[in-house]
Amino acid sequence: MSGMSPERVRQLFAQEAEVRLAELGRLLLRLEQDADDETLVGSVFRELHTLKGSAAVAGLDEVSRTAHDLEEVVEEVRAGRRPVTAELVDTLLRGADQLGAAISGSEAEGPAAAQPSAVDQAPGPADTRPDPPPTATGAANFIMVPAERLEELARLVGETTSAQLRVGRMLNDRFRVDPATVAEFNELSRSLNDLRDHAMRAQMVPVSTVTDQLRRAVRDISRAQGKDVRWEAAGMDTEMDRGVLRRLSDSVLHLVRNAIDHGIESPEERERVGKPSQAALRLHAMQLGSEVIIAVSDDGRGINTELVEREANRLGIDTEGLSHQERLGLSFQAGVSTAQFVTDLSGRGVGLDVVRASVEAAHGRVEVHSEPGVGTEFRIIVPITVAVLRCLLVEAAGRPFALPFHRVLLSQAQEPSGADRADTADAARAEGRPVVWVDGSPVPVQALGETLGLAGGETFEGPVVVLASASRRHAFGVDRLIGQRDVIIKALSPVLPRLPLVAGAGVEPDGSILVVLDPPGLIQQAARTGRTGRTSMPTASAEAVGAARRSVLVVDDALVIRELQRGILERAGFDVRVATDGQHALRMLGQERSDLVVTDIEMPRMDGFALTEAIRAHPSLANTPVLIVSSRASDADQQRGMDVGADGYIIKSAFDEASLVTAVNRLLGVKA
Repeated sequence: MSGMSPERVRQLFAQEAEVRLAELGRLLLRLEQDADDETLVGSVFRELHTLKGSAAVAGLDEVSRTAHDLEEVVEEVRAGRRPVTAELVDTLLRGADQLGAAISGSEAEGPAAAQPSAVDQAPGPADTRPDPPPTATGAANFIMVPAERLEELARLVGETTSAQLRVGRMLNDRFRVDPATVAEFNELSRSLNDLRDHAMRAQMVPVSTVTDQLRRAVRDISRAQGKDVRWEAAGMDTEMDRGVLRRLSDSVLHLVRNAIDHGIESPEERERVGKPSQAALRLHAMQLGSEVIIAVSDDGRGINTELVEREANRLGIDTEGLSHQERLGLSFQAGVSTAQFVTDLSGRGVGLDVVRASVEAAHGRVEVHSEPGVGTEFRIIVPITVAVLRCLLVEAAGRPFALPFHRVLLSQAQEPSGADRADTADAARAEGRPVVWVDGSPVPVQALGETLGLAGGETFEGPVVVLASASRRHAFGVDRLIGQRDVIIKALSPVLPRLPLVAGAGVEPDGSILVVLDPPGLIQQAARTGRTGRTSMPTASAEAVGAARRSVLVVDDALVIRELQRGILERAGFDVRVATDGQHALRMLGQERSDLVVTDIEMPRMDGFALTEAIRAHPSLANTPVLIVSSRASDADQQRGMDVGADGYIIKSAFDEASLVTAVNRLLGVKA
């Protein structure tokens, strides 16, 4: 190894170890189901032995010693001196987790610090946090390519396609030549389409890359709760965009945990109602057209819609006249929980709203189907890739906009088909408001230009487009339907403020920007304006309307808490940005001020106390109200919060939607 630095050796070892640890986890889960398989025991021993030797060569002595300790345990099994039990597998799985953590730390900082041996710890349920998906580094047909290079390739392909569209526009405008009649242009178009397809496929990975962590979670959570759960997986060779799958992996994991925690009964309860004591939990992935469907289903007790409705009413959500499916959709609202008691897994009212937000961020939707006593199925439906979206192009207030086609329930640009398509959309009025009738039910309608706050967009005489979110439908009147097209989506610059009605942007052939709208955001905005009883809004620019809304910066290192607070405040009518710690928050405030800051205390790099002090010391930020929301409940912590300049303090154990909105309104002087 002369000429190779120790850092490079550790990096190579970490790459090899990632694959070996993933295989070790799979082998251990199989061994628990087939304890007498000597071949499996030998395979586990070989993986540990190889890890031990490779770690020693890389100079990671503590990693090597831990692998040796685990190897000794497996050797006792090989010699027949120790049986394979669930507790033994617990110990080995926990040891594999410890190896992974030590290797990750060594890769970043050098040799791992001494850790207590995994085999000396008391057995118990292993950690259920997801491990990163394994990468096939050992196969001869694979090479390791940094993800950033693939993303850059996709970006360049998109730029090239945009340039090709501009060339076609130039041929038509400058030379009066139809590009479709030029053989060379058609050949270029075909080649670029092939290049785009190959670039997209280069970023595709099978769903199976996340199934190991899910199977592990099912095993550990069901053991911790004393439930007998059979895990099934189908369609795992279905491929989708790597970034989309990575973004959704936590959501799928949460649905699995939620199914075991809330949906699946104990063996005794199942036997009392005539079910097999062993429950079935199934993950099924499939491709349908340009979309991928990931379904998580169980044969448990189902969702209690009456309890969901009661919880929604408690939060002030109007549930009158909702269908069974719409009541199920309420479970995605923040704060709505069907839990009869709080557990460490489920929390209180936190989870499904974050799942919905994560899925919608990937331009997808989530559906739920449940039957009491029979079971529940959650379906995550996302485009195969978010780089290219099939869109319906419309014109509103004289401007073109794109609507992701998978959110379009009905429009005059398509022939309705399938159960979710309406045969007609007859215009009428209900309770003084304009509606269209879809599948026999009234759907409110509003001018798209009015929803966007565009001048001249208060009325419409053209077609109606019906859009759907997870739990609602809303119709929007437009000036005209332009057609359908694949749009290469470009994310907005991170320096721009968050635009809740915008999903992204595309580039038109003439180089102009085509705004891609976010249907769930549109539906939410239309519902807010509809509740005010307004049928039109004063003529104003979009910028003026946005300026009238108060802005809040939410600062918390916990994703669930951030998104929970974001959802609550957005529903209350505020523009919300989020930051992951104090330093991140200060950078964002330096780019654009917020009217109020809501912050946690315990965060990496800069905590909430230090952030509050920094805000008070900054000349242009000193008057910004700060509200602390923390799990620290002592009088001393609350006093310190006041001492550093906080204007309010909410304890997380007493946190709910009403208390947060009330505190924010009070600090901003907004009348509830």
